[in-house]
Amino acid sequence: MIIASSLVTPDPGLIFWTTVVFLILLVLLGKFAWKPILGAVKAREQSIDEALKLAEEARAEMANLKSDHEKLVKEAKAERDQILKEAKETRDKVVAEAQNAAKTEAAAIIAKAQEEIKRDQEQAFKQLKAEVADMAVEAATVILKGQLADKEKQQALVNEYLKEAKFN
Repeated sequence: MIIASSLVTPDPGLIFWTTVVFLILLVLLGKFAWKPILGAVKAREQSIDEALKLAEEARAEMANLKSDHEKLVKEAKAERDQILKEAKETRDKVVAEAQNAAKTEAAAIIAKAQEEIKRDQEQAFKQLKAEVADMAVEAATVILKGQLADKEKQQALVNEYLKEAKFN
């Protein structure tokens, strides 16, 4: 049983040296390992905090940009609608002016054509009168030549004109 008891109870020298080695290891780790590890953890924690702050700022800026974008879109739509309205009004105005100008020009052309037709009619009537007068003179000349060729007919014609002249 002695062997079993030596396993359960440690030797005081072993406890001393284990404690000394543990303390040296603790000092070395504290001096060389824990400070850099704790510094790295602290730096990592700070970088995570900064990243979270930047993400929050970016989210807020995105919200602002989104609202600005929506505002710009609304303004652009309103401006587009205004431009379309003005273009429609301008188009309607130009069409109305063109229609009025066309009506005025058509009326002037019709009036000019009517005057030209009237002049042509008057000229045609004058020409027709002249031709009828010429034909009447020619017919009278032919008739008179036929009647004046014979002396008896000439005498009868003069007598007839004199009778008519007395009655008128």
